[in-house]
Amino acid sequence: MQKGDELYAGKAKSVFRTEDPDYFVLEFRDDTSAFDGQKVKQLSRKGRVNNLFNAFIMEKLEQAGIPTHFERVLAPNQSLVRNLDMMPVECVVRNISAGSLCRRLGVQEGQDLNPPTYELFLKDDQLHDPMINESLAETFGWAGAEELHEMKERTYQVNRVLKQLFLDADMLLVDYKLEFGRADGRVVLGDEFTPDGCRIWDRETRRKMDKDRFRQDLGDVIETYEEVGRRLGIDFESL
Repeated sequence: MQKGDELYAGKAKSVFRTEDPDYFVLEFRDDTSAFDGQKVKQLSRKGRVNNLFNAFIMEKLEQAGIPTHFERVLAPNQSLVRNLDMMPVECVVRNISAGSLCRRLGVQEGQDLNPPTYELFLKDDQLHDPMINESLAETFGWAGAEELHEMKERTYQVNRVLKQLFLDADMLLVDYKLEFGRADGRVVLGDEFTPDGCRIWDRETRRKMDKDRFRQDLGDVIETYEEVGRRLGIDFESL
C-alpha cells in the first residue's frame, strides 16, 4: 500500500491517502506538543516508538474481540488503518485521579477511583475539547444513542484488558481517552493508544511514565516510553 497525498496533519500524527479509499496511512511524527500547542518540541525516535507501541496495543485489543481501525505496520513510523466515519466525541476513563479531574473538582492526585469514572468530551481544538454528555452528543448529531452506549461498553472493555496488561508489567493505567468511528454498521475504535494519550505510573513508586514527563519537564520522555514498552514486551528493534 503506497502513501499518497496528505489528508490531515495533527499535532503529532499525519494521515495520508492510499490507492484504496478504504485505507489510510497513519504516520507518527517526532513532534510533541502540550497545552494546546503552546509547548512544542521534536523528540528523536518518538514516531517509531509510538507507532510500534500502538501496533502492539491494537493487536492485544483485537485479540480481546475489540474491533479497531488498525491493519498492520508498514514502516517504523507508519501503519495502515481503515478509513472510518469518525464521531467527534472523546471517551475518557479514569482509574486514578490525575490531571484535569483534580483541577476541576479540587480532589487530590493519586486517589484510586472505584468504580472508574467515564466522561465525554467534544473533539474540538478551538473550543479546547469541552466536556459534554450523552444528551448533547445525541441532540447535535455527534453520535446516536445506540452508538454512545456501544462506545461506553467498548471503552470499559478496553479498560479491563489494558488495566490488567499494565498491572502484569508492574504499571498502573491511570487514565486514557479513545475515539470511535463507524464502519459497516459497527462502532470501531479509530484512535491510537500510546503514552501520549494516556497516563501510566510505575506500580510501586508511582513514577510518571507518560506525556506528563514532557508537560512537567521531568525529562527522559522517550527513554521512559521505551521502558514502558519493554515492560509490556514490545521489541522496538523489530523493524
